[in-house]
Amino acid sequence: MGLSDRVVVVTGGANGIGRAVAEVAVRDGAQVTIVDVDAAAGEATAVDLGVSFRRLDITDGAAVAVVFGEIVDAYGRIDVLINNAGRNAYFDPVEMTEQDWDDVFALDLKASWLCAKHALPSMLAQRRGSIVNISSLHSRLTTAGMFPYAAAKSGLIGLTRSLALEVADRGVRVNAVSPGYTRTAVMQDFLDRSPDPDVERRILDVHPLGRIADPLEIAEVVCFLASDAASFVTAAEWRVDGGLGARFA
Repeated sequence: MGLSDRVVVVTGGANGIGRAVAEVAVRDGAQVTIVDVDAAAGEATAVDLGVSFRRLDITDGAAVAVVFGEIVDAYGRIDVLINNAGRNAYFDPVEMTEQDWDDVFALDLKASWLCAKHALPSMLAQRRGSIVNISSLHSRLTTAGMFPYAAAKSGLIGLTRSLALEVADRGVRVNAVSPGYTRTAVMQDFLDRSPDPDVERRILDVHPLGRIADPLEIAEVVCFLASDAASFVTAAEWRVDGGLGARFA
């Protein structure tokens, strides 16, 4: 799929979709570094998958600069960046504080720019590279009780398109993947918070494919977009949602 010997960085790579992306990228021949704030999970994933791990808070611009510089020093370049790390948000729009707002957007939007900022110099220098931002179906459809998650994920789609146009003439592609419901710890947290004991059945009932995605199914699409097999795809948003976004519920 065109990832052989590529140097790939995956944020939030210790769990869920990020871990699955690292697993598929390794299978496809990449040299993978995962970054995550969860040191224990990151170290365990590194051993399990045979990848490198660096603990990093990607909302800290100075720390991102240091760690990404270390990755370039170690491998000579960064070919692919997967901006996967993120969080859900469950705030009341009146009761939430400015700090709550800033914390959500720092991770779900600003951090993707910070990581791109420090991965791009290597890509631009070699006139080749790929960035894939993990957005969400919430960028187009959303639900009450998860404010302001949709705003941040919608912003990530705008960032994808804008950044793609800025760097296209220098050989770098930027795309987004918007997963629907996927079997991750983040989804389990959503289910656990729901007051509806039948919430999972209701979710399954409205899915055209009648099931929830495995993280590896999302990862296959992410790695395709990151690879040379998608060499003419940029500024695109690919929905991987089992058809949920195409129907009335």
